[in-house]
Amino acid sequence: MPGTILIAGTSSGLGRATAKLFHARGWNVIATMRTPEQETELASLARTMITRLDVQDPTSIADAVRSGIQAFGRIDVLVNNAGYGAYGPLEATSPQEIRRQFDVNVFGPLAAIQAVLPHFRANKSGVIVNISSIGGRIAFPLGALYHGSKFALEGLSEALSYELAPIGVTVKLVEPSMIATDFGGRSLAFSNDPSLGEYQPTVQAVMRAFAATTAQASPAEAIAETIYQAATDESEKLRFEAGEDARRVMDLRKASNDIEFSREIKAMFGLPD
Repeated sequence: MPGTILIAGTSSGLGRATAKLFHARGWNVIATMRTPEQETELASLARTMITRLDVQDPTSIADAVRSGIQAFGRIDVLVNNAGYGAYGPLEATSPQEIRRQFDVNVFGPLAAIQAVLPHFRANKSGVIVNISSIGGRIAFPLGALYHGSKFALEGLSEALSYELAPIGVTVKLVEPSMIATDFGGRSLAFSNDPSLGEYQPTVQAVMRAFAATTAQASPAEAIAETIYQAATDESEKLRFEAGEDARRVMDLRKASNDIEFSREIKAMFGLPD
């Protein structure tokens, strides 16, 4: 039976597509974003509550959970979708950007999980869907921060799956590759310092590769379908690869040892072996 879902990061892209899909299938939707006062499309939908949630503001997370429970009586699914990618040479990246990457991609989801767990524990049920990436299982050049944050999300999700199963709460990971949203716009922060000349050939190679792979990106609506599958899955399956490009890369990783896969990545980005 349809229930109530709270989704972080619904102002655009994957979060918005997910909110619309669950609504279309009869769910109550708690659609959260940093600036809810600017939202019009989702606000016009029945069974949909728009509220503020900034993953860098724990108070707003707790308030969103509390408001959602008051509005609909319960929350059945939490989707930790808010996130972005920080790329670039580590030496060129500020301490503020390093901290922001982990605040948004790791500490924000942790705070949201902590906020909803008392409710899930009281109900003896609940589903946590963490939006990870194939970048949580493999790494690309210049992605130390992004991949570090997604590897962390993968690890904490897997550990929590054991911890929460006895109280009736399940954890799922959705792992897309490129999504046809604004990743590369406001969802991508690229740090660089041209005076660090040694890094510039790698920077240019990575930028060219990103531009080339954009054409292969999966529509947000297709990834939202995978989120729906994960949220309603009653098996013990933890990881859901999302999109043909994600499955293709992960198949390659599973079939290769570390040295072989490293060569594949270098070739993919046009880097010297």
